[in-house]
Amino acid sequence: MRRGIGGPAGPRALPVTALALALVLIAGGFAAWTGWDWYDAAHDDTVSYAEQRDQALAAGEQAVQNLNTLDHRKIDTGLDLWESSTTGDLHEQLASGRAEFADQVKAAKTVTTARVLSGALTELDDRAGRARVLVALRVTVKAPGDASTDKDSRMLGELTRTGGHWKLSALGQAPVGATSAG
Repeated sequence: MRRGIGGPAGPRALPVTALALALVLIAGGFAAWTGWDWYDAAHDDTVSYAEQRDQALAAGEQAVQNLNTLDHRKIDTGLDLWESSTTGDLHEQLASGRAEFADQVKAAKTVTTARVLSGALTELDDRAGRARVLVALRVTVKAPGDASTDKDSRMLGELTRTGGHWKLSALGQAPVGATSAG
């Protein structure tokens, strides 16, 4: 028997083939849409900016903690860490006054440790490689024969990206309390 258009395979094969083709087209469209969405998200500038913000904040907090931690028994290691955490004028000031400062800390025999309580990035210019950070920390000072004392402080730091890393280029006390003329 000869099969033709009106034969037994004709009418049944057409709906199954059409259904399979439709499913393939829908799956292909979905794959293309999700692929584009993934590519767009991976190349979004806001993701890159958020990563730089997080890196700058983490580096700023660590550098401020480093510059507020120093043990007279490991003075060279501590001052090396200070210098590796800084750049620019701040780095030059630390390096040029290193010997005199080391002598003072050795004579006082103090151990100073800092712990970051919180931090915030107040400014970020990713293109220029500059940022500002505000860090609240608790500094504990232990002198020989004395009980340790804690002091909470807020520090303002300026960061500069150098060699792909964020480093402190300036550091100072943040003003505490409100000032108003009345």
